[in-house]
Amino acid sequence: MIRKIIHIDEEKCNGCGACAAACHEGAIAMVDGKARLMRDDYCDGMGDCLPSCPAGAISFTEREAAAYDEEAVRRHLEKKEEKSMHMCPGSMMRELRRDGEEEREEKQEERPVRVSELGNWPVQIRLVPVNAPYFQNAKLLIAADCTAYSYAAFHRDFMKGKVTVIGCPKLDATDYSEKLEAIIANNDIRSVTICRMEVPCCGGLEHAAVEALKRSGKFIPWNVVTFSLEGKILD
Repeated sequence: MIRKIIHIDEEKCNGCGACAAACHEGAIAMVDGKARLMRDDYCDGMGDCLPSCPAGAISFTEREAAAYDEEAVRRHLEKKEEKSMHMCPGSMMRELRRDGEEEREEKQEERPVRVSELGNWPVQIRLVPVNAPYFQNAKLLIAADCTAYSYAAFHRDFMKGKVTVIGCPKLDATDYSEKLEAIIANNDIRSVTICRMEVPCCGGLEHAAVEALKRSGKFIPWNVVTFSLEGKILD
């Protein structure tokens, strides 16, 4: 049948992953660093992905395409959710506490980078439980997973005193905004800090976090920190 469906210009695509996160049907995935429409029958032709694309790489076209299959989409999303929620022993929720917390505080200036400030597990956005107790009255840090490798004092300067969740929209075909919205809406989050790299694909994480904040209906202090590849804070 001839119908309206999205078209992705791979030449324009910058690989940010924002469209994949915005597609509620899971029709778009990142393949070799580019957005790709995986199946015609997963695309409802509504175009939620269009305004999310910062590069203008997505447009509507009319062409021969399989009809939108709501049942196939439901099965597809259930399979994705089942895969993402499959729990292995290493992804069990934990609140991390270490011996000698007071002594560690006193020695922080002596060992500013060597001490871990991670206080929760898991940290992957896809795996973290929405209603984990450590989210209550928490300062939330949403970080691109490369940031801690770029900025040497990331634990000391950004993770300390916060609950940390990380992700990479270029590698995950997951709508982070829905999960983050649920975390913010269902818990008493005090503030949100978004840490990203300067590379374009990190725009997908920032977009998801900002959308989650907007849709949560809450007014929470938030800020975005961008790092250069050399580990400098750009803003």
